Amino acid sequence: MRKFSLAALVAASSLLAGCSGGSDDPTVLACGDLTTANLKIPNLQVASAVEVAASGALPAHCKVNGSLNARTGIDGKSYAIGFELRTPLPAAWNGKFFFQGGGGTNGFIVPATGNLLNAPTGTALERGYAVASTDGGHDTGQSDSTFAIDPQARSDYGYNAVGQVTVTAKQIIQARFGRSPARSYLLGCSNGGRDAMVAASRFADQFDGYVAADPGFNLPKAAIAEAWDTQQFMSAATTGQLPKDAFPTTAMSLLAQKILAKCDALDGVADGMVNDRAACQSAFNLASDVPTCTGGPAADCLTAAQKSALQNVFAGARDTAGQSLYASWPWDAGVAGQNWRFWKLDAGFAPLPFNTLIGAGAMGFIFTSPPDAPDLSDGGLGYQLGFSMDTGAPKIFATTATYKESAMDFMTPPNPTELATLKARGKLIVVHGTADPVFSPNDTIAWYDALRAKDTSAADYARLFLVPGMNHCAGGPATDRFDMLTALEDWVEKGTPPASVRATLNAADPDVIAAGWPATRSRPLCAYPKQAMLKTGATDTEDAGSFECR
Repeated sequence: MRKFSLAALVAASSLLAGCSGGSDDPTVLACGDLTTANLKIPNLQVASAVEVAASGALPAHCKVNGSLNARTGIDGKSYAIGFELRTPLPAAWNGKFFFQGGGGTNGFIVPATGNLLNAPTGTALERGYAVASTDGGHDTGQSDSTFAIDPQARSDYGYNAVGQVTVTAKQIIQARFGRSPARSYLLGCSNGGRDAMVAASRFADQFDGYVAADPGFNLPKAAIAEAWDTQQFMSAATTGQLPKDAFPTTAMSLLAQKILAKCDALDGVADGMVNDRAACQSAFNLASDVPTCTGGPAADCLTAAQKSALQNVFAGARDTAGQSLYASWPWDAGVAGQNWRFWKLDAGFAPLPFNTLIGAGAMGFIFTSPPDAPDLSDGGLGYQLGFSMDTGAPKIFATTATYKESAMDFMTPPNPTELATLKARGKLIVVHGTADPVFSPNDTIAWYDALRAKDTSAADYARLFLVPGMNHCAGGPATDRFDMLTALEDWVEKGTPPASVRATLNAADPDVIAAGWPATRSRPLCAYPKQAMLKTGATDTEDAGSFECR
């Protein structure tokens, strides 16, 4: 149950001198010699270290699997921080380290190849990076949140696993190559985006740059919103209906069409995209811009109950006193996206929203103190429907003698607008789709506005890019293919801050196909608060060069 400090691990790196000779000694360990005994890193167990032959696009590399801080939890179960580290062959190493952020509730080790998020092709390992990933301190899989009965497992999941694995991975890299990484980056989306924002606050001395995509940096509050959404969607359901039935694809397509009718051309061109997000929020009115059915539900109208539910969802979760519990959501045509539907209405593989299937367990076990430990045999629907915005929501701030850190303590960045260490040594790029159905882009915008209000030089070390139409991490009617790692490298290593990043589309995306967009479409993603607007006199509306950020 005790915590292991980063300082202790850093100090322990001196023990590697006998194996690697330190940064001035060319002696290195072969892949197979990266063992527990040779590395001598406290609380480390190396399960395997093997050479992996080149396969497909992946180059030959060394793969190390191990664990840290093995222990028994208060629930009697075995816990450890599992990790994987893949390093290129010495001649192919670019001298840099890439931490691959997690996702969901973690619970398993994603192969450490270096997911480049929205980049069209490639991995960080292919680009020569040494790459690490972690299971977040538990190996129960994403469908089991009961690990959070153990308080240390909560802390490991929230922040400690990233901190511990980062230091250990660098020590193993030192032993493998005889020198430490010259640059270190952390990229992730969703919970991995939260990893990046938490690291930029807690572990800013360990990284040079971060990409936080669709970050759930207020994840406990977002879990409250997931219950709120389910309650609202079900308020429009008739007997025997679920959210997917109360809001069929025709209803969401109608909503998207009406949003486009009011907002599409605000950026200078009618192209099926809402680039002028700010103006759209004022231009679109659900009550007057979408026909109200005079009878039962129909494809060309919404019922009064459907409108009421949608208005409540987009206004954001609140308690019975009207106090906001989570951010509002922007109106965007991406609400008709398949990814949006997957999360908020219909997971497909089960008849419930994925925000229910994963969100109920997360709320009931991880984010309540002490854990509510709900019965999830119905997929979590009953727990979400019975969740009280008045008495349940405050539990994300609660502590007890056993659970000394609240969910808001271990899940969120401490002082997210006070980033002095990041300002001194690193850069942070935050990316958010304006039709994200899991974490509200309005929450991210509010954070960035607060950061800029507190520090007028914030854009020198942190920038926000909004992606019109993009759902959670990808998908939706959007130009959701872009290379933020290169933009980050240019900023950190060349001193070139990104004013805009060129984005293309995934021609195989069903939402793009349904929209009928040409495969060659591109757009600039603009550093907030600027937005992509058609240049005066431009005629090629499918090329990013025809738009400017203003």
